[in-house]
Amino acid sequence: MNPFIFTQSKDLDGVLAALSAGEARPIAGGTNLLDLMKEGVMRPSQLVDINGLDLDKVEIGEDGGLLLGALARNADTAYNRLVRERYPLLSSAILAGASPQLRNMASNGGNLMQRTRCVYFYDVGTACNKREPGTGCPAKEGVNRQHAILGTSETCIATHPSDMCVALRALDATVHVQSSSGKRQIPFADFHRLPEDRPEIDNTLQQGELITHITVPQADRFIAHSAYIKVRDRLSYAFALVSVAAALDLDAGGTIKAARIALGGVAHKPWRIEAAEDQLVGKAAGEQAFAAAADAILQGARGYGHNDFKLTLAHNAIVQALTSAARGTDIASGSGRNPEGDRA
Repeated sequence: MNPFIFTQSKDLDGVLAALSAGEARPIAGGTNLLDLMKEGVMRPSQLVDINGLDLDKVEIGEDGGLLLGALARNADTAYNRLVRERYPLLSSAILAGASPQLRNMASNGGNLMQRTRCVYFYDVGTACNKREPGTGCPAKEGVNRQHAILGTSETCIATHPSDMCVALRALDATVHVQSSSGKRQIPFADFHRLPEDRPEIDNTLQQGELITHITVPQADRFIAHSAYIKVRDRLSYAFALVSVAAALDLDAGGTIKAARIALGGVAHKPWRIEAAEDQLVGKAAGEQAFAAAADAILQGARGYGHNDFKLTLAHNAIVQALTSAARGTDIASGSGRNPEGDRA
């Protein structure tokens, strides 16, 4: 690990000034950043400990929705009574991620800032366009079992690893950021990027900006029918091969009034196709409608050899998640149905 300057600050203006000055990076839980530094993938010259900032609240927002402080820990967020009762899809997704120890340390803002877990990205002895632009993407012809089937480019086929972000995308969250020059809001759909020809840029944060909080609009109509399905190689502490956050608003007869579907493990960012959700409206909740929606979501998907199985797996996972959501959220557990063990 390269030498670096470490500072601590309880002053937001001071933190923002340090971030805008150059190579400083904020650190909260550090569950991803420190790994990247140990491997030599990231080499910041300065780390600014931001844990002293007053950004750890989880509460009702001004519009009646949810406000998640960037420094609130993942575990505290998932088990918060407000989140469990009013946003069970989000609670379920968070609890499907990583391990209890990591969820105790990881911050909400840091979760959004995770970088891809591609083996070539982490191995500084190999080429990687994300780590060193212009050197190539060996994953396309190499070991790509974990890699993307949607939104890929010639330069990168890596996937975003977060579970929490999949639920936030389904719930139409907004990311609030601040810099020395002011504040702005970024719709969650626009926060993460597809690789295109600049895979080294993961998100749309600008130099000197810090995530302060995340807001989620009211989602009461989806409380009764939501599910997070995560298909992985082992029951816990594993990244998704495919994950699906699904939520339905059903009338008394089982007709779909609204739907939300977002996928993880399949693209460089959480994947959502609103047109596929729209085509479910007015349909009876059932396998035929769910399979048609899965076809629409996966239009244009392609495998790269080792990950060809994801094409079928993703389709099955979408149908399973929607079927589980139609049956009803597992309110008794305070989170989505069986977050630790569903298989497609």
